[in-house]
Order: sequence, then structure tokens, then C-alpha cells
Amino acid sequence: MAGEDLREVIKQKYGEAAVGVTVGRSGCCGSAPDCGLSRDPITSDLYDASEIGQIPEDALLASLGCGNPTALAQLKPGEVVLDLGSGGGIDVLLSARRVGPNGKAYGLDMTDEMLDLARANQRKAGVTNAEFLKGEIENIPLAEGSVDVVISNCVINLSADKDRVLREAFRVLKPGGRLAVSDVVTRGEMVPEIRRSILLWVGCVAGALEEDDYRRKLARAGFEQIDIEPTRVYRVEEARGFLRAQGVDVDAIAPQVDGKFMSAFVRATRPAAVR
Repeated sequence: MAGEDLREVIKQKYGEAAVGVTVGRSGCCGSAPDCGLSRDPITSDLYDASEIGQIPEDALLASLGCGNPTALAQLKPGEVVLDLGSGGGIDVLLSARRVGPNGKAYGLDMTDEMLDLARANQRKAGVTNAEFLKGEIENIPLAEGSVDVVISNCVINLSADKDRVLREAFRVLKPGGRLAVSDVVTRGEMVPEIRRSILLWVGCVAGALEEDDYRRKLARAGFEQIDIEPTRVYRVEEARGFLRAQGVDVDAIAPQVDGKFMSAFVRATRPAAVR
């Protein structure tokens, strides 16, 4: 799928997800009868009770992430944070709380419905040190060296030009700044048809990188201290209903799938000085 076509598909999907919050239809699998899940194992149980208590319910319902980058990024008071693909604003609002009144949290999203929802959630939460920007993660509307930390929650995998996203993240980071994102990654090679079927379930839009490829792209963008830490490994049993509805012989593919698809916390650093 071409980049522009993919972007339109994503905008439509996430626009519908934002609207669906009001009628309880959020989540990666949405309301599709063939989801085959009573609860979404990708987006559920990512935030603890103390975090949930800090945000409006709609921010949690609109979350389509696969991790909790705000908890793992070790944000410090006074830092400036940018969330790529901020959706309903959950990670921006939590980040704003963590960096305190002397810090700031930006959210970047290309979907008008998500931006409207995020700003409404910001007002409900009474958070004043956050700002939501409209734009694409391949073209970040912030100056070079303007943020301390770039976070993202299961969004970079959706981009058709991941190299450009990582170059842009590197550009806006201050020297010594940190990339700390949750994303879907794969481990090892597998039959393309199986990969596509699983990624439609895991990431809603197929596009996750193999972990070694992710490392290479980060290094090409200029990052150092690269680390990819699995946070949730997906098992074929979790996707049995969805895959069966897609005409996939689940038992036949199980040996090629288990342990090869996962959410991961991806860390990297922009060098502190030019060498």
C-alpha cells in the first residue's frame, strides 16, 4: 500500500476509534464480530490504578497503544516530552503530570477527531502544561533540539516511512535526549502470509519491524545506546478467534508464530555531542 493510501486508512481508523469512545467501541479489534476476543489483550492492562486515577475515562478508552512509555521513560521534572501519535491524549496527560509545572508535554496527531478528544480530555483533567499539535510523525512541527524525550505508543509501526520518522525524532531531540517508545516488533523470519495475518491482529495495520531491522534503522538515524526490551509476547491462542475468521489454520501456524510477535520498549539516545 502506498504511503498516502496507508495514511488515509489510518486516519479513518483512528477517527472512527475516537468517535467510538462515546459508544464503547474502542480497542484494536474494535467492534468486529470476528475479533474473537472478550477483551483486547493488546491494549488492556497497560496502566496501573494510580495512573488511571489521574486521567479522564475517555482518555483510557481511546488508548490503542501496546505499552506504557510514560512509566518506562523515567521522565524527570522540568523535561519537555513529545508523544508521536498521541491519540486521545493518555500518554501526554500522564507525561505532563510527571514532568510537573516547569516541564511540558506535546502531543502530535494527524487525526482531527483524536485531537478534539485529546483536548477535551485535557480540559477535564485540568492539565495546563500540555499542548496538542496537528501534524504527521514524518514531519514533526517542532524545532531542532527542542525536546528532551520522544515517546510513542504503538504508532511508529504504522508509518510507511519509518526511517523518516526516526530521523525526525532524532532531529527534534536535544543532544543527549532520549527516545523511549513502545512498539510492536517481530523476531525472526516467517512466511509472509502468516506475518500479515498476525500483524493485522496485533497492530491493526501490518507494518511492524523485525527487531534487528529496527536496531539498524535507529543506528542509521544517528541514535546510540539502542535497546529493545520485550514487554508482552503474543501467543497464537490469544488470536485464535480472529485468525480462524480470516481462514487461517491456527494449529498449523502455531509453531511459526509463538514467541515471534511482541510489544517492546525501544530505547535509544541522541549523542550528547558531535564527534
